Amino acid sequence: MRWTPRIRPPGRGRRATRLAPAAAARSTSTATAGPEGLRKAARRLPPETGRRPDFAGQSFAGSASPQPSGAAAGLATRLLHQDDRLLILDKPAGLPVHAGPRGGPSLEDWLPALALGKRRIPQPAHRLDTDTAGCLVLGRTKPALAELGALFASGQVAKTYWAVVRGAPNAGAPDAADGVVAAPLLKRSTAKEGWRMVVDPAGQPASTAWRVLGAADGLTWLELHPRTGRTHQVRVHCAHLGCPILGDPRYGGGEGRLHLLARGIALPLDPPVAATAPPPPHMRAALAACGWRDAT
Repeated sequence: MRWTPRIRPPGRGRRATRLAPAAAARSTSTATAGPEGLRKAARRLPPETGRRPDFAGQSFAGSASPQPSGAAAGLATRLLHQDDRLLILDKPAGLPVHAGPRGGPSLEDWLPALALGKRRIPQPAHRLDTDTAGCLVLGRTKPALAELGALFASGQVAKTYWAVVRGAPNAGAPDAADGVVAAPLLKRSTAKEGWRMVVDPAGQPASTAWRVLGAADGLTWLELHPRTGRTHQVRVHCAHLGCPILGDPRYGGGEGRLHLLARGIALPLDPPVAATAPPPPHMRAALAACGWRDAT
């Protein structure tokens, strides 16, 4: 079944709340909405909950989150790209794109504030797991959302992920530096463990190219390029290679924060659009141990 973006008409989306300013600098092209529009968005605050997105730290913690200090600064520092057709947002790890059956905060709460002068509320053009940080594309108009949906559905969008994994890829050769894992994925559910994706010949075809960027004792830093867009594809394929992602208990990576970043995205539009997201704070220590250096 092909996933279709959810479109909410203006005025029917979830209410906006305030965003705290992010500490990390971005290389971004942004424009700000008029002050009156941002003031209106900031006034539409939902009731406080026990968990609140930490936009300064790119996490989704509760009591550790700083107090919101206004929508404008938070929005400006999270936008990796903005034009009349689309936005590319650096989504914080731990923030779901859509509200789940149990409720709670989600990106939907902030979509009205992301209109930034447009009458239509922007909508996600693709999926990004709750615990994955990084590039999320939002369509700002109905034609743009349809075009973006077609590009994602046809596999024309180039996606780059970074992951820190436990161990090293078991690719059939010692010290293999790159490769492609082609393993079909099937959704499986049990009453005890709930649902998960598994490698199964009866599943949908799925392919991911990977290469090693660095390593440390017991950890490997991988760059991954999913060629298909299956649910949990990168996570399951890393586990299938014998190196589950650090902080991914569902697929064998142990407890903690998920060390997975939607690092970059390239859209074959006219003109082409591309963006790169910085590593979230919780990934930086493991990345640095594997050889990453912060260029900023």
